[in-house]
Amino acid sequence: MNPRVTQIGFIGLGRMGKPMAINILHAGFGLTVYDSREEAIRELASLGAQAARSPKEAAEAADIVAIAVVDDTQVEDVMTGQRGVLEGARPETVIAIHSTIFPETARRLAAIGKEKGLHVIDAPISGGETGARQKSLCYMVGGEQALVERCREVFATSASDIFYMGDLGSGAAAKMIVQVVTCINMLAAHEAELLAGNCGLDFAAMQKVLHVSSAQSFVTENWLDRFKLAEDPMEVRRWRTGVFQKSLGPALALAQQLGLSLPGSTLTERLLPRIMGIEES
Repeated sequence: MNPRVTQIGFIGLGRMGKPMAINILHAGFGLTVYDSREEAIRELASLGAQAARSPKEAAEAADIVAIAVVDDTQVEDVMTGQRGVLEGARPETVIAIHSTIFPETARRLAAIGKEKGLHVIDAPISGGETGARQKSLCYMVGGEQALVERCREVFATSASDIFYMGDLGSGAAAKMIVQVVTCINMLAAHEAELLAGNCGLDFAAMQKVLHVSSAQSFVTENWLDRFKLAEDPMEVRRWRTGVFQKSLGPALALAQQLGLSLPGSTLTERLLPRIMGIEES
């Protein structure tokens, strides 16, 4: 273990954040955790983590602060809000943002942090809750390369792949592109399933064909066991649909800022309720 990095503050113990934090703890790092839900903090504390009462407290003793909340608004709140990370973190602390945010948000928060001697990198992740539990997440990281290397052992506790993408904000941009491709592939998988069913084909058999053809994709291979599970109750499907719609939002907004048209992503975002089976095709 890198002797300079022994204490981690982790903020956000949701579906992905909780298993990521557990992996860090099991790897032998000292861990202090915070979440807006007391029960999530208690669960990690029962495993050996220190409980914090605020983002500030989670950051006070940390060499690295990991943030795994939902979006730009929540990231800004835990960093700059009352009793936020910036109030508690010591100079030279690295703040790694795992949330899906705009590149500009990472750059703006980094500028604020720099005034206090803090370092910010954007390190969004892909692979979902399953990937976090299986330690097979993909990290896309932007920022000073020396800072990324300082965090590598911590990221490796949940990662199968860690990609350095370049300057600050490039990790966030890469994550947006991943979400665009993933969601468009979800549309393709849905239409393949629909066509197969109406042609009397077994979709599981069709998946084997897709796997060895030019149509192969992770989404089609895992469509019915990771993306659209038949046994999922409607409320879970609605939640999952909202997650994917929200994940496409930053990419569509960024494209608009850049004067780009993303018709495939726009269509997919609108059709996601149908794709996920909460509206009829």
